[in-house]
Amino acid sequence: MCLAVPMKVTELLPDDKAVVEADGISMEVSMNLLSNFSVGDYVIVHTGFALELIDQEEAEKTLELFREVARTRETSPEL
Repeated sequence: MCLAVPMKVTELLPDDKAVVEADGISMEVSMNLLSNFSVGDYVIVHTGFALELIDQEEAEKTLELFREVARTRETSPEL
């Protein structure tokens, strides 16, 4: 199964790269597949690449669903 995660752009780097963050986890990703992005934007990240821009509301909804799944797995590991 593949999973793409919404993350917030926190820093722009040279060579079409950026630092992104979600829930305290930061990573450097390639922004080669996107244009017209800036610090504060949310992007969908998969395997080190930002695949598309996503609005903040949708990003936060998705991140909350991920958190809910994680909480459920903590209390019910058999799932």
